[in-house]
Amino acid sequence: MTARPILTVAEMSAADRAAIAAGTPGEVLMERAGQAVADAIVQRFRPQPTLVLCGPGNNGGDGYVVARLLKTRGWPVEVRALAPPTTADAQAMAGRWDGVTRPLEGALDAGLLVDALFGAGLSKPLGGEAARAAQIMASRPETVVAIDTPSGLPGDTGQPLGPVVCAVLTVTFHARKPAHVLEPGRHLCGEVLVADIGLGATPAKLTENGPDLWLRDFPWPSAASHKHARGRLIVISGEAWSTGAARLAARAGLRIGAGLVTIYAGQDALAPNAAHLEAVMLKPFDTDAELEQAADAADAAIIGPAAGVTETTLLNVLALARTGAALVIDADAITVFRDDPEELFSVLDRDDVLTPHPGEFERLFPGLLKGSPERITAARRAAEKAGAVVLLKGPDTVVASPDGRTAVNVNGSPWLATAGSGDVLAGFIGGLVSQGMDSFQAACAAAWIHAEAAELHGPGLISEDLPGLAPAVLRRLYDER
Repeated sequence: MTARPILTVAEMSAADRAAIAAGTPGEVLMERAGQAVADAIVQRFRPQPTLVLCGPGNNGGDGYVVARLLKTRGWPVEVRALAPPTTADAQAMAGRWDGVTRPLEGALDAGLLVDALFGAGLSKPLGGEAARAAQIMASRPETVVAIDTPSGLPGDTGQPLGPVVCAVLTVTFHARKPAHVLEPGRHLCGEVLVADIGLGATPAKLTENGPDLWLRDFPWPSAASHKHARGRLIVISGEAWSTGAARLAARAGLRIGAGLVTIYAGQDALAPNAAHLEAVMLKPFDTDAELEQAADAADAAIIGPAAGVTETTLLNVLALARTGAALVIDADAITVFRDDPEELFSVLDRDDVLTPHPGEFERLFPGLLKGSPERITAARRAAEKAGAVVLLKGPDTVVASPDGRTAVNVNGSPWLATAGSGDVLAGFIGGLVSQGMDSFQAACAAAWIHAEAAELHGPGLISEDLPGLAPAVLRRLYDER
């Protein structure tokens, strides 16, 4: 299995040039691209009056191919051209189109609109007739198919520069671009279909997060496995009235496969935890020195869920960092270092994982998110600065390693917008790391499984449901391995 790359506009252009240099003419690549779009349209829509809106570049050239192929299948098709083609390949494809071509003006009232105005390389806002057409298409996305990216959406950022098309389907080629996986671009694209046009393998450090990336290294037990060999995970509890988050993380760690999971709690939190625990063990500690001694035998430790933004939490993080355990640092254990992030970075190892949402990210990395072109760059810079894996939460969760590996979740679920879901995610990560999985891969696998579990449940999901939903996802992965 090979992880599916996400390519920047420059990387995609380089892949095109390499294919052409290796002997595949640009016209052939354009014909394949148009064929893929036409096939996708025929598979998803009934024949109906269709307008193909063509720009002057190669995106428009793809559109002329689509128009011709739909027409040969009996579809009533008309081309609306923004301007005459300006590239040799687009001119060649326009020359093969023998149907009606009119200027891009007037009503766009056909049943289906194919957006072939501008692709991922657009670097300035749409204007004039292109902007008007984009606004019309944005008002009726269920009738729009976009080629490469919706016009007005830069491929490298997913952040519209002005008027932008919204589509029900976007057909791109060879690999997704950042605009296909980062919000709001992801939403504007609708369904994204990646068509193979014969460019061959393209190595990339930025990939889609999915089983292709990590399933071959997933820590399945063998016939000889026993609980001590399957990972020893500890979770640090909050105070008496804030113990639920640690239990969510602990149960998630157990469900994801950790052999032994123990909650460490102060004296006041022992009774509330004991009342709710079964397979998860419970042990007391009074000082950070005691925690350091206890954690030294653990494979991984989770700290932060409802831990409290206190000096005690800060000292506990530093104590855990002195042990051999890999750390998953979440929530309050992130915020407690907001006045001196460098104190945290100085004790982190490359197998530790930080799991901030955007607000917590800002506390550790002030200005970095706002000052970066998009979340991918921000997460990469943060991982390099912290010297640890960074999982930047969101509907387009980004996982970045200090060695440059980066993945973006493409299966985010809206049902995860509920209290405690982040605690479960921390537990999934900790459980996988405790079993010896590479921390970057563990964070990626946990994020993907987390979203899949949420989708299994759907409406009405609460965080307590998530650990119990994980086995169905794991069963599917086990059968696919």
